[in-house]
Amino acid sequence: MNEDYLWDRSGPPDPEIQHLERTLAPFGYRVPPRGANKWGTAFRLAAAAAVIVAIALWQLLPAPQASVWKEGLSLLRAGQVVRTGGVETTLESAEVGRVELGPESELRVETGSKLLLQRGMLRALIWAPPRQFVVDTPSARAVDLGCAYTLQVQPSGDGLLRVEFGWVAFQFDGRESFIPEGAACVTRKQTGPGVPFYEDAPLRPALTAFEAGDSTALPAILREARPRDGLTLWHLLTRVPEPERAAVLDRFRQLVPVQVSTEAVLRGDAHALDTCWNALNLDNTSWWRGWERTWK
Repeated sequence: MNEDYLWDRSGPPDPEIQHLERTLAPFGYRVPPRGANKWGTAFRLAAAAAVIVAIALWQLLPAPQASVWKEGLSLLRAGQVVRTGGVETTLESAEVGRVELGPESELRVETGSKLLLQRGMLRALIWAPPRQFVVDTPSARAVDLGCAYTLQVQPSGDGLLRVEFGWVAFQFDGRESFIPEGAACVTRKQTGPGVPFYEDAPLRPALTAFEAGDSTALPAILREARPRDGLTLWHLLTRVPEPERAAVLDRFRQLVPVQVSTEAVLRGDAHALDTCWNALNLDNTSWWRGWERTWK
């Protein structure tokens, strides 16, 4: 073997070395021609790095989570939005219940136990245990206590809840309303849930005016109230200005006999208010105080 050829390619070449050179030639380094784009290699390296990073991030992202809700045969994902357009549709969950959406409704599936009704009409028939299913709206959260109810949300964010049977609690920014079977409650985007009322109550027009800002409507509410409208008066005890609470309490006592300290009620004492509530014979406060802590 000619060692000079191996060192500096001087002298006669060795045939075996020439054969090896021809075999390895395709893998040899090629100097780019003068004037070639010097950024081409850098760009390709950067692009390759970006692809590697994107693949790594994609592998780290959690897979889209399915909820327990189905629309027909389609399993809905958490975060998926349902828009009904001009038709109705039904969502079902073996664990939770059935939700019917009216035309022109928009609903977002938050989790298996929480939905967000942005607008439209929702009718819920729930068989899940109390407190486990909630529907958020732009102006209130409806907490189901094992019941059937209808919830309507206007494009403005205002809404109306009607309870067919069972109980629903409305909550927003520290304000709470408790709506039993046969009662309804308006909710407004700026102020949250209003004062519950029975659908057949003669006081409804006066209550509507009062909640629209007409403070002179309160005497009409008190005058039109029936014994079962103690539900409405009980909520008014914490909604009217302090100087008017005595008149509300006096009318409440006329309709719903109860032994309670006037001073305690007027200052908003929780035990005194609970005593007034229990006198309505709807459900004892020990029942709803328990679930209230769960969903607040």
